[in-house]
Amino acid sequence: MTAARGNKAKAQVLSTCDMSTLLEAEDANVEGLWTASKVIATIGPASQDVDTLSLMLEAGMTCVRLDLTWGTLEYHKQTLRNVAEASKRTHKLCAVMVDTLGREIVVQRPSTRGPDGWPVHEECVDVKAGGKVTLTTKPAEEAAKDHFSVSYKNLPSMCEVGDTIFLGRYLVTGADESSLFMEVESITETEVVCVAGNDAVLGGLLTVFHTERSVSSLTNLQNELPVLAEADKTNVKAIAAEFEIDFLSLSFVRSGDDVKSTRKYLNSIGLNATKILAKFESRQSLFNFKGIAAASDGIIMSRGNLGLDVVPEKMALIQKAMIANCNILGKPVIITRLVDTMGSNPRPTRAEATDVANAVIDGADAFLLGAETLRGKNPVLTVTTILAIARQAENSFDHTQHFDYLMSEALIAHKAEGVEASPSTTSFLSDQYPASPGHSMHGGGGSGSGLRKSGSGAFKHAFSSSANFQRGAYQSDGDFSKQRLASPFLSRQEAIASSAVRAADKVGASLIIVYTGSGQTASLVSKYRPPMPILTLVVPQLRSNGLSWSLTGRSVARQCLIERGLLPVLAAPSPSGETLLEEAVTMTTRWGLVKPNDHIVCIQQIHDSFVIKIVSVDDAGAGIKDIRPESLVNLIQATSKSDRAPVQLKNSMSRLPSTNLGSAQPPGVQTNVAAVNAAKLDEQN
Repeated sequence: MTAARGNKAKAQVLSTCDMSTLLEAEDANVEGLWTASKVIATIGPASQDVDTLSLMLEAGMTCVRLDLTWGTLEYHKQTLRNVAEASKRTHKLCAVMVDTLGREIVVQRPSTRGPDGWPVHEECVDVKAGGKVTLTTKPAEEAAKDHFSVSYKNLPSMCEVGDTIFLGRYLVTGADESSLFMEVESITETEVVCVAGNDAVLGGLLTVFHTERSVSSLTNLQNELPVLAEADKTNVKAIAAEFEIDFLSLSFVRSGDDVKSTRKYLNSIGLNATKILAKFESRQSLFNFKGIAAASDGIIMSRGNLGLDVVPEKMALIQKAMIANCNILGKPVIITRLVDTMGSNPRPTRAEATDVANAVIDGADAFLLGAETLRGKNPVLTVTTILAIARQAENSFDHTQHFDYLMSEALIAHKAEGVEASPSTTSFLSDQYPASPGHSMHGGGGSGSGLRKSGSGAFKHAFSSSANFQRGAYQSDGDFSKQRLASPFLSRQEAIASSAVRAADKVGASLIIVYTGSGQTASLVSKYRPPMPILTLVVPQLRSNGLSWSLTGRSVARQCLIERGLLPVLAAPSPSGETLLEEAVTMTTRWGLVKPNDHIVCIQQIHDSFVIKIVSVDDAGAGIKDIRPESLVNLIQATSKSDRAPVQLKNSMSRLPSTNLGSAQPPGVQTNVAAVNAAKLDEQN
């Protein structure tokens, strides 16, 4: 077993530092305007109606989030009915994410239902700095008027005098007054008496967070609540009986075992295809980063709660480390708590705008909006603003540097293991680097070790060796619960993905097209962050669960909607794969993504072989013309020697209608990447 190493930090480099270029105004009327980054919106009273949901989809929202922490089951079901209607009205796919209550501790207070069915607390509690606040485990009806009844009866046993406890409104933002920091003064068997550290007006659903008392280690006793509350299981099962759930956002994850036990439960109720996104909300999750990342399908950096458990001066570093490690692993990474002030204001602060742009440059896939869209005044404008900021950052993102970073990390991982990569595991279009680490769905995990290690070494250990702790790629059979580790280091699938990105860069392609059944190949292409859109043609597949047969495809397409750069399109059966490609090119020409004579790189699987096909849009923009193998080297050489600037497509899903295409396995493929001499290409480049 090799010693843990620290990953080389990813350099943050802009593609240009020219001020006149950076200040150029964006023409909102340009065809093909799209954004690679994705936006997920929490749905509540401000956004539940069909009209608002339709406008948010048009603005670029690609996924909705239902939070089981608050709101009735019927309210959430009505939300999904409205989402389905809005999706039908706008002809746009929309993914569904269900967020769990999990280990959240809440204050139990009487509530009423508003006209729309949303629970409402009519009374607010005014707290002054220096005043006494008592948390009690007694039921709300038995608690004194000035006491807060909490949902976890063992809270007093977790606390010590001097501890910090945060009491705040559900989805509290930095722009409101419902945040209260308290210091524990005394503890009894049923009560925790605290002193308020600031003034606050506490309204709505209130949540309790026990902040870690140590600066750099883990010394607090953790609550014994399960990762899935019984209410979570009941509600998820009820929702799944009527609707499809694309993602389960697993709250307060502590270890890989939490994810694996949840996977087992989802499979038991028939949600084999539902992906699990692990929410990092506490310091303990950071110590177990590797196990959690290995077991989950993606991560959510819940910066609100995580920011309570980590000192402020470390948060930026933790964020960059988490994003970098997820980029290496090919796991989608989602950031929360973005533009809090837009809950009440039409424009974000400078700090908020910079925060969003930095996350894009760091490599984040998507942004998760909370209070801004649940109860804010500007849900549609918030989506538009986030995407506008992200689009500008993407235009300055150094894609080449990102690609080289992933390749160098793969090389370090191979050397750390003392194993030479075989030619079959290297990128076919470059012999300069071995292939990057594999992309896993459900594997590895465990609770990790070193939970109580002190000093910065504990975090370093948690994030170290991420490039090589999960080297195998998962081979998909369509059932996410049965995916398995394949060969070490790199599967052919990722070798093809990285080669396609490199080929697209070499020929100056305007588009990458990926044929996929499970979405995994497209996800691997997204990992390398090419500057051009990745049109993901999802080919339906017939699957059996042993009892019945079903046609998959729509859920796979929706699950692509949280990954950077992916533009999923459902492909309907077609007698000719060549016809499908022609239709895809015609469609993207109509959208403004490609124009006559632009080059397109396609990834296809013919039987057991992965191939890359490079075509050009014909002179009329109505079809394709193939590039034959004998002309490929000349094309790359000519493109490499040209003085033209790299292709920088401006990007907004809001302008790209969803559509269905005919589909079948494509017939002939003109360029098999295995036949291309990598050394010759590099030599000529």
